[in-house]
Amino acid sequence: MWITGASSGIGEALARHFARLGSRLILSARRENELERVRQTCSGALSISIRPLDLSKPETMTAAAESVLAGEGPVDVMVHNGGISQRAFAFDSSYAIDDLIMRTNYLGPVALTKALLPSMRARHEGQFIVVTSVLGKFGLPGRSAYCASKHALHGFFDTLRAEVSKDNIGVTLVLPGWVRTNISINALTGNGSAQRKMDSGTASGFSPEVCAERIVAAAEAGREEVQIVRLQERAALLLSRFGPGLFRRVIRGRQI
Repeated sequence: MWITGASSGIGEALARHFARLGSRLILSARRENELERVRQTCSGALSISIRPLDLSKPETMTAAAESVLAGEGPVDVMVHNGGISQRAFAFDSSYAIDDLIMRTNYLGPVALTKALLPSMRARHEGQFIVVTSVLGKFGLPGRSAYCASKHALHGFFDTLRAEVSKDNIGVTLVLPGWVRTNISINALTGNGSAQRKMDSGTASGFSPEVCAERIVAAAEAGREEVQIVRLQERAALLLSRFGPGLFRRVIRGRQI
């Protein structure tokens, strides 16, 4: 099992959870020292390998996948969890921000998926667990590039699921709402710097451990999509689907 974004938050919680299940783990993120820290907290794993990875460089994903396949063997489960968020209006954000977020959140995972698919198809076995967001279902002011990247993930992996089901390859889309991680602290502002503060919604969200438990349960059940949301986020999802005009009026002029 290969987990990106494993150095903190949901990825770290997933690493510990899957370790307790006796999985063979490959942990990736940019910060190798943090991956080492996470490795020390994982008990019960059959093996744990550290593979530093920068998703914002999709052109490096093929080589990364080839190295893992050669060194650790087949990847049965790929958990696409790494990513970065945003806190800036579109008109205040440079194009470089859109480019970075799309490469990190969308193109990197897609490139890694394409690099792993031949091995999975040859073995007629595999699963992709893709951590997107409720914002893969609707737009929200201050998150234009982030929402675009999550919408793109839904489009790609919903299509991929239909294409590879005959190969016994599954896709589980995970739609978290607010989860208590550093996502808002690390979110990019318009000039590319980190926001460096915790949003109130993020601070009051589910713990990463609860989120990880629900992800594992959904993946084991073979679910195609799971929403990990509170009442407010569920209401937003329902309104955006069944009352889109009203939903657009509600979010119009919303502040970050």
